[in-house]
Amino acid sequence: MKIHLSFLFMIIMAVLLLSACGQKGIENPLDYPVNDFSAVTEENIPFEKKNLDGKIWVADFIFTNCADVCPPMTANMTKLQKMVADEELKNVEFVSFSVDPTIDTPEILSAYAKNFGLNTDNWTFLTGYSQEFIETYARETFKTLVKKPQEGNQVIHQTYFFLVGPDSKVKKIYDGYKEVPYDEMLDDIKALQ
Repeated sequence: MKIHLSFLFMIIMAVLLLSACGQKGIENPLDYPVNDFSAVTEENIPFEKKNLDGKIWVADFIFTNCADVCPPMTANMTKLQKMVADEELKNVEFVSFSVDPTIDTPEILSAYAKNFGLNTDNWTFLTGYSQEFIETYARETFKTLVKKPQEGNQVIHQTYFFLVGPDSKVKKIYDGYKEVPYDEMLDDIKALQ
């Protein structure tokens, strides 16, 4: 019995299409591994990377004394947090690393969070590490710049949001300041559920 080549081709294509339908995740993820860290929260509670293991999380780098980009970034993250809640997406956390840990004490971070009226049930603000640590950690783990200059009080940092999957790997990077792709971020979070 001979099988026509075109029929065989159709069977192979159908198998490939069906197997692709069941795949979860993000297309072409960055997959940067997230290194361990040790910090304290805005409530002065010890917090480590293992607190986020198995969860989807969105991270950014901010500081409370920031004169320009951090307030809009925090407002944008607040909007994303609300969209995630409205979509009833579970197991999603938000993490803001302070890039000025000597100034940003837990008390100051707590006041900053309250000022934005955001939900700290699944949003953690982190501090309690050295300036050298956060600069190195941002560069090595998230491939982003953090640098406190010798003069002045404005820390140099980039304005990205970082999506981390349940496997503790950075999946994607987005603009967190001006052209925030909310719908794309929501779709990517859903793809990791």
